[in-house]
Amino acid sequence: MIPINSFDPITLVLLAAANPAVIAVAFLMGRHADQWQKLPVAAFAAALVGFIVYWLGGQFGLFAIHAIGGEAALLLLGFAFGLAWAALGYWFSRNKTAQ
Repeated sequence: MIPINSFDPITLVLLAAANPAVIAVAFLMGRHADQWQKLPVAAFAAALVGFIVYWLGGQFGLFAIHAIGGEAALLLLGFAFGLAWAALGYWFSRNKTAQ
């Protein structure tokens, strides 16, 4: 069981950075984006999916959530990491077609 403390910035950053749902959704949507302007949309979608996976994990007892208030930070950090993953996917798709 992973304990989650209130407003612990290290835990929130690690949860957002290591969320496989954020990584997968952002990278795949970024890879399929045909314009760079679609990357924030991909990042927002990835952050929402990542937060839903986080919430479901807490509801099904995969980890205990004892704090209230870190959810907004988790969504914002998920967006930031999602934007980075979407940009990486976009960059990979552009370099693949250029060759």
